[in-house]
Amino acid sequence: MKKRAMRVFSSLLLSLCAFLPAHADEGMWTIYNLPPQVFQTMQGYGFQMSYDSLYNGDKALKAAVVNFSGYCSGVVVSPDGLVFTNHHCGFDAIRSHSTVEHDYMLNGFYAKDYSEELPNPDMFVSFMIDQTDVTDKLKSLGIDNMSKDRKEVLIDSLQQALTDEARKKDSSYHVEIDAFFEGNKWYATTYQQFDDLRLVFTVPKSMGKFGGETDNWMWPRQTCDFSVFRIYADKNNKPSTYKEDNVPYQPKRWAQVSLQGYKDGDYAMTIGYPGSTERYLSSYGIQQMRDAENSVRAQVRGVKQEIMARHMRANEAVRIKYDSKYAQSANYWKNSIGMNKCIDSIGIIQQKRDFEEKIQQWQDKTGYLKGKLDFKLLKRLYEKSTEYDQAYMNIMEAFGNTNEFTNRARRLDRMEVLGPKESRKKQYVMFDDNSNEWDEALDKEVFAAMLKNYREHVKEEYLPKFYKTIQKDFRNDYKAYVNYLYTHSFLMHKDEKIYINKSSYLKDPGVNVGLDLLEIMGDLRTRLGAFKDSIAEQERYLCDAKVRMEQDMPHYSDANFTMRLSYGKVGGYELGGKPSGYYTTAESIVEKMKRGDQGVFDYKAEPIMQQLLGSQNFGKYKDAATGKMQLCFLTNNDITGGNSGSPMFNGKGELIGLAFDGNWDSLSSDINFDSRLARCIGVDIRYVIYMMDKWGHATRLLDEIKAK
Repeated sequence: MKKRAMRVFSSLLLSLCAFLPAHADEGMWTIYNLPPQVFQTMQGYGFQMSYDSLYNGDKALKAAVVNFSGYCSGVVVSPDGLVFTNHHCGFDAIRSHSTVEHDYMLNGFYAKDYSEELPNPDMFVSFMIDQTDVTDKLKSLGIDNMSKDRKEVLIDSLQQALTDEARKKDSSYHVEIDAFFEGNKWYATTYQQFDDLRLVFTVPKSMGKFGGETDNWMWPRQTCDFSVFRIYADKNNKPSTYKEDNVPYQPKRWAQVSLQGYKDGDYAMTIGYPGSTERYLSSYGIQQMRDAENSVRAQVRGVKQEIMARHMRANEAVRIKYDSKYAQSANYWKNSIGMNKCIDSIGIIQQKRDFEEKIQQWQDKTGYLKGKLDFKLLKRLYEKSTEYDQAYMNIMEAFGNTNEFTNRARRLDRMEVLGPKESRKKQYVMFDDNSNEWDEALDKEVFAAMLKNYREHVKEEYLPKFYKTIQKDFRNDYKAYVNYLYTHSFLMHKDEKIYINKSSYLKDPGVNVGLDLLEIMGDLRTRLGAFKDSIAEQERYLCDAKVRMEQDMPHYSDANFTMRLSYGKVGGYELGGKPSGYYTTAESIVEKMKRGDQGVFDYKAEPIMQQLLGSQNFGKYKDAATGKMQLCFLTNNDITGGNSGSPMFNGKGELIGLAFDGNWDSLSSDINFDSRLARCIGVDIRYVIYMMDKWGHATRLLDEIKAK
């Protein structure tokens, strides 16, 4: 359904909410109902497109932006369905195709023709087709007074009805309904998903993740964080699962890649799928996040990452298996550390409490939400649930997807049952051979370390029953216990049928590890669940009160991995009392590469990279104004996790970069946006094309992209 170019702003005011007034560079805006004031500010900053060319119709700019596999963003850059995203977004696909003999993670990859492009069965891209407000419909059905479980049933029912309606227009459409503004609003989004996505090009990891964890979340950056995929469709240009005779997708809109660059103060815009922010969260919620979640995540991951890194550096085959797992773990390990540092240094909890006192005074004066919003109740709910939250985070970080043994132990009750239905004793489950994804020595050491670490950080009542066995039979020797499990449990045996209805099943030590873990995890979920609905209701009331008190301003919702637009300008900030600069150059990466030669692991790169970037012959990729080969740059666009791979556009809607990170100084921006410090770090698209050209010699792709 086509929408009017702009909505009447007054109709939005009473239903939206925010913590603080929106600054010009703050906000993750839904595009379909972009407030007029926001669009006018964008134009004042240098945005030159009409609203229709931004949102409405098949050829609007938003039609070039994709949800990349449910965890990143991307952008279509050619009439044959090429997609740019970040290298770290394509990380697992690159790893999955790598072997010691053909290590695309280490050496990079370029498909010289269509036949060499590599399929990825678990990846996809989704295009947002349309978005509508279904709040009134859901409220009329009583959603505000429902438990979480009942809400899910209602939403699933309406989603299915809307999907059935959308498929009358196109059989490949589906609809998803998401909560906005703490559940005060609900929007339905129509998507078209393509499941045949193939790897086309990647630089070596040394460039795609240059700087590693040393530079992660930091500025200045020189990371060439991009990879290239292609969308395939059936012969009718419709979505299809992988088939050999599928053909490159022909999109109706793709982004024009610009080689014209940018300067300080130029308009900049990201469109993508930011994952999660909590800027409306109460002071009590932030305190729980800091103490029960971030602190636990940082501590536990620090232990297991040290073990992983040691094994990975000692063995190339192990490195290939764990590159992606390590990167995923380390990213939010460092984020948690940085966020807690910012929470304390900025004094965010006290700032929130001061603001909540103003809301309470306003509530006392106006009577708004009297008998509903109760600050004392909200405080008590968080205080009572924090211990359970802390224990749950510990057990999930220690045993949730951290080693293969506990992964299998916890999955047993959810696996497909095989064998004859008429004979229960012959029914069994089997684990697929995934030996190419994990290493036994690393797995054992991590498991033993997690057993010990968990024991040291939780109360006795949260210990699974198998800890009694560890104490009684193994005298708290965790390594000996793990070796025993690997030897005596059928969980780790290859190609073995596990007969789930035989008496021997419940005697297996691995089965009992799984049952004991699930028992404690379930108990903690139940304890937390007793508070969850009440906390969510109070947070929703708090959000409602904030907007009513500040109803003269445009507001945006927390991120929830739906398409959002953020806008601002190119520019730096004050870093350590000095100007940060707003771009990095080839000279700066060469200097870091020299430090790599001297032993700084994260700055090591192949000699050819130092040769290419040490050259002074950058031709058309050199910035006309500065005379430099520019690598990465800063804007004050508002981003978070999920925005990785988001296209960065200039005022004409041309592609100038790919967002890949935020900066260390503003890691608290998920809960409190600071316009002085918050910056988006992007890789300059000229750097991307330069590497495709001079390192990859990817002429066929460059001819397809036609950068100008």
